Amino acid sequence: MKVTGKIEKKGFGFGVWALVTADGTTYELKDPAAELKQEGIKVEIEGKIREDVMTMAMIGAVLEVESYKLKT
Repeated sequence: MKVTGKIEKKGFGFGVWALVTADGTTYELKDPAAELKQEGIKVEIEGKIREDVMTMAMIGAVLEVESYKLKT
């Protein structure tokens, strides 16, 4: 699946990185690349939802990033 949105750091414990879409849907990023760990950048991410993974933050579906593009 492809999803476009903005990267946000959610403040749970050490914090988690999330992708928030224009309609407000939040995806928790699973092991994001260092380049994706920047508050406010716009990206298009291709990946898959991991229903077999649970997290402490539980802010939305867990999205495993397969590839990404920075948007301007």
